[in-house]
Amino acid sequence: MPMLLNPYISFRDSAEEAMTFYRSVFGGELSISRFSEYGAGDPAERDKVMHSMLTTGTGMVLMASDTPDGMEQTVGDNVSISVSGDDEALMRGWWEALAEGGTVSMPLEEAPWGGLFGMCTDRFGVHWMLSIGDAGS
Repeated sequence: MPMLLNPYISFRDSAEEAMTFYRSVFGGELSISRFSEYGAGDPAERDKVMHSMLTTGTGMVLMASDTPDGMEQTVGDNVSISVSGDDEALMRGWWEALAEGGTVSMPLEEAPWGGLFGMCTDRFGVHWMLSIGDAGS
């Protein structure tokens, strides 16, 4: 699989509505996974969007999710860059470089959906999400 670089937008309870709107604008196929599919602990959040992906016929990919109630979410600070791929050695090197001098909000480790996943903010304030292996889909 080639390396993919995509915008990832975090919403507060409106990811499905927003992504449905973006599909109406850009076309394409929209997939949505809910927290309930991965054993969400809080019953109030089971139907929220854990991950959604819009893939257009022009090759554009846009991803989004709902931010759980227990996590801070600020409009204007709610866009991350998602990098997905299979080359674990290369991507671990990227992870280490991006995290150095920054803040790790979720360590790069096995994800419930497969593969490895981690989130960090680099020293310049840019939010990153890295998915290695199965986590990139």
